[in-house]
Amino acid sequence: MRDVPVFTDPVFLEHDTGPYHPENARRLEAVIHALRQEGRRFESPPDPERTLKALERVHEPAYIARMKAACDAAPPGGTSPFSLFDCPDNPISAATFGAAYRAAGLVLAAVDAVLEKRAPAVFVAARPPGHHALAAQAMGFCFFNTIAVAARDLVENSGATRVLVADFDVHHGNGTQQIFWEEGRVAYLSVHRYPFYPGTGAAEEQGAGRGRGANVNVPQRAGAGDGAYAGGFSSALEALAERFKPEFVLISAGFDAHAGDPLGGMGVTTAGFSWMTRSLEEVAETWAGGRIVSVLEGGYDERALGESAVAHVRVLDRTDGLP
Repeated sequence: MRDVPVFTDPVFLEHDTGPYHPENARRLEAVIHALRQEGRRFESPPDPERTLKALERVHEPAYIARMKAACDAAPPGGTSPFSLFDCPDNPISAATFGAAYRAAGLVLAAVDAVLEKRAPAVFVAARPPGHHALAAQAMGFCFFNTIAVAARDLVENSGATRVLVADFDVHHGNGTQQIFWEEGRVAYLSVHRYPFYPGTGAAEEQGAGRGRGANVNVPQRAGAGDGAYAGGFSSALEALAERFKPEFVLISAGFDAHAGDPLGGMGVTTAGFSWMTRSLEEVAETWAGGRIVSVLEGGYDERALGESAVAHVRVLDRTDGLP
């Protein structure tokens, strides 16, 4: 057992998307409840002082300022359409900017905890999710690309030369791919349903310039199940890791490929998420000294989400009962 903590904050529950939106506070409550039932240790460390600077390395400062102004103008206790950013999927409330900013800060704090050996790995239970967010555009329920902020910070602030971002959310992380398209120091691996929202993620999308070959997509047809989805991810991960030799592993942990999810349609079981997590844990142990930070992305069935998060953290913690 490695005693992997869960980082979270009550502010994430205050991001109000309205009564019918699939990305709502109840999904995070389900994750936290399931992990508390497991007896997991919860922490809420402060944002590092460099959080704004780290955000500005990924997102245009003008975009950050416009988003803050839009949230400041949102009605208390209600939501507004995020029309300023032409993204009807991204309603905002007065608490949205604070939640999105805190998500980025908490992921940076998680990376620091692992680098400083205060934790062997960390699972960050946060919302809103991040992997669709572009440098100057919100989309797909995402505002700040938290996993990209952490990866860029590892490169620019901590001197890492090989950071792996692995994404098993059912939706392709188009924002993460675009941000690191020409960045050879950050490799991006994604398994996802294809064709599907957001329309990117074909196998031939492999990066450009210094990033050529560091972008690996594993597109899957609807209903793929564990064998194709988890198996395809694990095989591609092994090949990429052998070539890239990552120094740190970041996980975009979306659980919406689960068979119980209303949006995914992929048929992956909870055991399938354990399989993918185990592959990532083995890669981290082999190449990165065990250093992993995992960040919650999608997942819209509360029961499946809670069960999958528990299975995921059990593997990171090596309490899943398998050798």
